[in-house]
Amino acid sequence: MQDQPRPIRYAIDARVFERFPGYLRAVVLARDVTNTPSPAALVELLRAAEEGARRSLAGQDLSAHPLIYAWREAYRALGVKPSEFRPSMEAMLRRVLNGHDLPAINALVDIGNIVSLRHLLPVGGHALDRLEGDVALRPAHGGESYTPFANPGDPQPPAEQPAAGEFIFAEGDTVLTRRWTWRQSARTMTTLETAFVGYNVDILPPATRAGGEQACGEISELVTRFCGGRLSTRWLTPENPVIHLSD
Repeated sequence: MQDQPRPIRYAIDARVFERFPGYLRAVVLARDVTNTPSPAALVELLRAAEEGARRSLAGQDLSAHPLIYAWREAYRALGVKPSEFRPSMEAMLRRVLNGHDLPAINALVDIGNIVSLRHLLPVGGHALDRLEGDVALRPAHGGESYTPFANPGDPQPPAEQPAAGEFIFAEGDTVLTRRWTWRQSARTMTTLETAFVGYNVDILPPATRAGGEQACGEISELVTRFCGGRLSTRWLTPENPVIHLSD
């Protein structure tokens, strides 16, 4: 009898929780999904989420919004200039508020963007079926490697190394997301071939677990509607900082 593969361990380093009390991460796991180009009904939901954000945030200083301000201050505390490296949620919102529609990429990616716009929470989707080793959100030691996305037709940008202490989501020494919630790598890019995806939903006060649970419920509903699959949600907390992706 062949040995079963060891389950992949997914952890958050205790230093993350110690540095930012109240921080939580939910992971929506979607197995056996069928990803497709976004159908018209899903693109309509994306456009509706954009218009909702424009209406609710019209005339506001985005950097002063409590949910955005919390992330900007967290970045500053980690030595990152938020005006130079904007948290992904803020960068997306600024594009939308400047009147630009987000591109429809594929169903799984667009679902994450819809829920992020609705709830002003960072939502990052990773193709978990591409993983080969354990993953963790942790401070970098400085020797890891990050491969940026390349735009279609452009040459591949050179690999980068995060600075020691930078918060990274990593598979061993391969960085999957730099600067906590800034930018994902090509390693776990969600494509039409993705059949197992995990959505990281980050909760930083004043965001609440209740709000995160609502966002996770909407992700599960939309994935089920448009991609099928088997959905579950797991929480990573100071009391429960480790999950296993085979659970």
